[in-house]
Amino acid sequence: MTLANVLAYCLALGIAAAIPGPGVVALVARALGSGFRHGLAFAAGLVLGDLTYLTAACFGLAMIAAAMGEVFVVIRYGAALYLAYLAWQLWRAGGRAAAIRSLASESALASVSAGYLVTLSNPKTIFFYLALLPTLLDLHAIDLGSFAALAVATILVLFAVMIAYAALAARARSALDRSRLLARLNRSAAAIMAGTAVWTVLRRA
Repeated sequence: MTLANVLAYCLALGIAAAIPGPGVVALVARALGSGFRHGLAFAAGLVLGDLTYLTAACFGLAMIAAAMGEVFVVIRYGAALYLAYLAWQLWRAGGRAAAIRSLASESALASVSAGYLVTLSNPKTIFFYLALLPTLLDLHAIDLGSFAALAVATILVLFAVMIAYAALAARARSALDRSRLLARLNRSAAAIMAGTAVWTVLRRA
């Protein structure tokens, strides 16, 4: 695998990541509702999901992934339920300071898990790694060194894109310190999160 191959992969991945999909929408809603820390944790979950599919593509596990259709249906519904739960929490918090602090102090692991589930159930991610990636790289020629380079590139590209989204959303949140505005912001974020949950359930796999 050459440097040109890696750069082509980074370009394709960066474009795919920057196009708003369910992962980006949920990330923005999470950062709007709970702040940058949770947005960053959610982004980490999204990246872990991408690394899972990258591993599957590079080491010939695509057939296993395709055979696990029912498992991915369960994952999709699990992701939708968790997003709905987060939406409910944000809606209940409204502009109450104590409730907002409670949301911000939740375990970051919950946000990582949510991001991971959203990525695993995202058809755009599945298509990129299991259908598009083989057209960019010769997967049969990838060894452990090449895989490590791709994994590092994946982490750097995705975090560069996702942190930008999370930071912008968190900055918008911090600029609105009045309780009434925060209530509207939280409920808007809840509506976005709930819409993403509904889309996750209703879309075709």
